Amino acid sequence: MNLAISLDTAALITDVSKRTLWRRLDDGQISRQENDSRGRAMLTLADLVPMLCVPIEPEDYELLADADAGNADAQNDLAQLFLDANRSDIATHWIQLAVDQEHPDAIHNLAMLYIKGIGVGRDRTKGLMWLAKAATLGHPIAKQQIATLHIELRD
Repeated sequence: MNLAISLDTAALITDVSKRTLWRRLDDGQISRQENDSRGRAMLTLADLVPMLCVPIEPEDYELLADADAGNADAQNDLAQLFLDANRSDIATHWIQLAVDQEHPDAIHNLAMLYIKGIGVGRDRTKGLMWLAKAATLGHPIAKQQIATLHIELRD
């Protein structure tokens, strides 16, 4: 099975412009697969691996393809991979996609990014808002953090 990712994702994770990727497609340096169901130009992931801006292990290639396909769990997990590689700019992209699908873990992660000011401007108010949303969606750590805040505010 040849894994593929969209041209947009390829540009994001390689730090190579879409224009340059199209040129490399024309030159035969990378190959194109059929458009996906959303009409996006799909590129063969194996051809892009040497251009990745952070090392991604082969066991994570499917994670990348799943995230690109819209899987919120994969998007959240991929965001963590980019956070670990100190690429918060790319991580916030994936977190936001999962947040848009109301993924509780991603919402909690976004809250922590705002509270700590990682990849986004430090904004504790926004962080607390996202933390409350994660708690409302049943995220256990967020629920505990909110409960702790309530106790501290009472004391």
